[in-house]
Amino acid sequence: MAANNEFKLSQSSIKDITIGVNCRIVEPVNIYGCKIGSNNFIGPFVEIQKDVVIGDNCKIQSHSFICELVTIGNNCFIGHGVMFINDLFSNGGPAQGNKELWKSTKIGDHVSIGSNATILPVQICNYVVIGAGAVVTKNITESGTYAGNPAKKIKSSQK
Repeated sequence: MAANNEFKLSQSSIKDITIGVNCRIVEPVNIYGCKIGSNNFIGPFVEIQKDVVIGDNCKIQSHSFICELVTIGNNCFIGHGVMFINDLFSNGGPAQGNKELWKSTKIGDHVSIGSNATILPVQICNYVVIGAGAVVTKNITESGTYAGNPAKKIKSSQK
């Protein structure tokens, strides 16, 4: 244990957010500086960082991390432990606060992302299912089901 108050303890919190109606958030969470639409559910142990935009009718399950520069459409499902990434370590390591090196992610409408998937900075079109544990490394421009590492299309969409 640090002596003489050599550390700063931060509490998880919900602050500086814009949120629609009929939303349910289960604490503890760390949600700040973002915009969340209406009729959403956000489970415990979720972090949603500033400048994230989440549409309406979405469900974000526990232990998911949604970093800056992510936009999620309407009617989406984000499974347990889904990780969004905005730093590709383009200089061989973390950007160390140089946000100019970060990249954005855009998730379309009616997208379901399975538990423990990792989503690198990509664009995913409407009506896509991402399998559990998948790693999405490239844009997805056709509706369907994708799985694996790296994620590949395994089934066409049945809209």
